Amino acid sequence: MTNNTHSESLDLNVLLANQQQAYRANPAADLNSRILALKNLKQAVLTNQKALTDAMATDFGHRSENDSIIGDIMPIANAVNYTVKQLKKWMKPSRRHAGMLLSPAKVSVHYQPLGVVGIIVPWNFPIMLSLGPLITALAAGNRAMLKMSEFTPATNKVLGEILAGIFDTNQVAIVEGEADVAAAFSSLPFDHIIFTGSTAVGKHVMRAAANNLTPVTLELGGKSPVIIADDIDIKTAVERMIYGKCLNAGQICVAPDYVLCPESKVDAFISEYCAQFQKMYQQSNDNDDYSSIIDDRQYSRLADWLEDAETRGATIVSADGSKPDQVKRRIATHLITNVSDDMALMTGEIFGPLLPVIPYQSLDSAIDYINSRPRPLALYLMSHNTQTQNTVLNQTHSGGVCINETVFHVAADDAPFGGIGPSGMGHYHGKEGFLALSKAKTVLKRGKTNTGKLVFPPYGTGIQKLMFKLFLR
Repeated sequence: MTNNTHSESLDLNVLLANQQQAYRANPAADLNSRILALKNLKQAVLTNQKALTDAMATDFGHRSENDSIIGDIMPIANAVNYTVKQLKKWMKPSRRHAGMLLSPAKVSVHYQPLGVVGIIVPWNFPIMLSLGPLITALAAGNRAMLKMSEFTPATNKVLGEILAGIFDTNQVAIVEGEADVAAAFSSLPFDHIIFTGSTAVGKHVMRAAANNLTPVTLELGGKSPVIIADDIDIKTAVERMIYGKCLNAGQICVAPDYVLCPESKVDAFISEYCAQFQKMYQQSNDNDDYSSIIDDRQYSRLADWLEDAETRGATIVSADGSKPDQVKRRIATHLITNVSDDMALMTGEIFGPLLPVIPYQSLDSAIDYINSRPRPLALYLMSHNTQTQNTVLNQTHSGGVCINETVFHVAADDAPFGGIGPSGMGHYHGKEGFLALSKAKTVLKRGKTNTGKLVFPPYGTGIQKLMFKLFLR
């Protein structure tokens, strides 16, 4: 445990109090100090890349090094580069119109740091989902406390050492601990909380934050669908969606959760998916490019869901013919047909390499299927038809959409990322993230001329009557 890592409840209060005091002493970090912090963070991550990927592999039992680089390391480097380039423009006060009623006056909006931000980190992408929000918090001039997942102890240790080499705990601190520490953490009076995780836990976080009137950004999940339209070639459709399901063995909040496929093309889809999976991973149980399930608990959940589906009449096809390997915690994509709503894998977010394939007869019925369920974090459409694209965009609700792609919209630094309803609340990434972690403070400034006194009592003066005629119309 490093001196940048704390787990006891008492330490939480002390850490927060120290960061709050440090913020009050310097409530307006300047541009140069923010940029320096971000550049130092990026350099430290790149310098310690091997230590981080090795630590994530230890936590997962096995995690593809490229999965870690693509999913955790590269997004941090890109986010810092983009943020540093844009930050001066974001920080600049924006001029607004005062209007005739307030003239002569100047109105502007200044973007002020909130103070101390609490960041609650999940286990599936422990670097991207800790440092990504941290980049935004630092860019907005805040201080931050990170509650890391108890399921990634090796990664937490390395990351704690990295951050301790850059930041004092009065600026950035890491917290570790089990569920009780997480509950205590979310109950602290932060100025903002960013939580990434399940919908169920998100409700607890929001409930705890409400006691302090702390605003929250919730990045949750849900069942993100893929619609394969009738116009697209099946080989192309599979090629565009398969990586999003296989990256990190499907342990991604925006991974395709189920596929809606034209009834006549279901068999072709399954056959093509298996062919492409085998080309990418050959035998996944023995392939270093394919990641393991994080722990025994998650492996058992997925295995139980498979068994439940089979018991209830589902047909299951392993993409490479292999059976789940309990020792290595490896599960190839298992494509599942003849599913019903009472199966466990249709009632909760799968968060793993199980893929229900659901036939549909018309695009309208596919849209109705999606709209009759909680709004997903992501929706994916495989179609080159402009009318089909517009229909799906206009008639569905989701946190984000990819057309002829999956998951990569999360990597768009210049666009917001966030859910809707059960899949989340608020946005971060890019400018929207900066705004979410800043107070947009309106400033009205008058000079020597005071027109405000024209509305002072006694009422009924000629100038007031003229004003009423001018503005009440």
